[in-house]
Amino acid sequence: MKFAHMADCHLGSWRDPKLHSLSIKAFMVAVDKCIKENVDFVIIAGDLFNTSFPSFDSLNIATKKLKQLKDEGIQVYVVPGSHDFSPSGKTMLDVLENAGLMINVVKGEIINNKLNLKFTLDNKTGAKITGMLGRRGALEKSSYEQLNKESLENKKGFKIFIFHSAITEFKPSELDVIVSNPLSFLPKGFDYYAGGHVHTVMERKQEGYGLIVYPGPLFPNSFKEIEDLGTGGFYIYDSGDIRFEPIKIVDTFHIDIGCENKTPERVREEIFEKIKGKDLKNTLVTLRLDGVLETGKPSDINFKEIFDKIYEKSAYFVMKNTNKLASKEFKEVKLQKESIDELESSLINEHVGQIKIENMNINKEKELTKKLINILSAEKNEGETNTDFEKRVKQDVFKILEEEKTI
Repeated sequence: MKFAHMADCHLGSWRDPKLHSLSIKAFMVAVDKCIKENVDFVIIAGDLFNTSFPSFDSLNIATKKLKQLKDEGIQVYVVPGSHDFSPSGKTMLDVLENAGLMINVVKGEIINNKLNLKFTLDNKTGAKITGMLGRRGALEKSSYEQLNKESLENKKGFKIFIFHSAITEFKPSELDVIVSNPLSFLPKGFDYYAGGHVHTVMERKQEGYGLIVYPGPLFPNSFKEIEDLGTGGFYIYDSGDIRFEPIKIVDTFHIDIGCENKTPERVREEIFEKIKGKDLKNTLVTLRLDGVLETGKPSDINFKEIFDKIYEKSAYFVMKNTNKLASKEFKEVKLQKESIDELESSLINEHVGQIKIENMNINKEKELTKKLINILSAEKNEGETNTDFEKRVKQDVFKILEEEKTI
């Protein structure tokens, strides 16, 4: 038995055209490798697309490559991931399944308040495949709590469980804040657990369970992932052995400069020293600057000149991260809070009372501010035009303000 396990393709994840094309190319290369390896089937453990309504080019390429797999007799098994659903619960995966290009293995029914999943049989290998979908904020937790694990565990044969969730016991320290579910949520006794959602590469043989694998993304989806991973990839399972197949579309080169007590000119010189003599052809370059400058402001660093120098070396693309770069003139607001609610409350408490509002005390101002924040954080409904969305938000704001006047 030979199969491929990929996850978190996130087709369409980058807005910049050059980075956008890299994520598309990564999927194309991955499919081509699967065909060349003559795998029996392909598993996609969630987040094929970066949004529930992907762009035309993302959908077009995905359909074309999935059709190639079908024409080669290679079946594709998927579970929906946290990015695959619209607010109303719709997913483009349903369209692709109805077109015969993939099979969503999350199938079952509720009997006596228990979720009874069914196995999908791979006719070529006899593998029995099932799985659980992923939701934003690990909202799939309730489904796991209802899961009839005993019926799954009692089934004989080679079994694969596909899931799109972080497992608490296996979370890397740098992903500690990500919402997760305990290992005990998974049914025991499966031969292979095909994970997704966690953008890290991991394989672990777990007693009582089996081989638990995360392939990470097909292509990094953030600045930090480009730094940490460099490239994406997927796994190939071959008769009990597994190997990671990296997908290298471009080279990567990382420049990390600590700017503490340095002048903008000194920072510029250090960057030029880093790229001196480097061949950056077809290379994705990341530039991270952090620390408090001795003099001047971050804007005093001539990034245009720096970028021009890097592009002169035929770099594919240059990205910078200056989120932690500051000047001594900048008064940093330090907040150490555990949740968004606490962060909001802290900011409100810090600034409340700066604008005098007639007939409104401090507590009332805090309450009004929180109400307005909730309204302004509303998301556009599916099918709602921008004009209707703006009108709805304005009406809600005016309603709250009118209510305050009458109190």
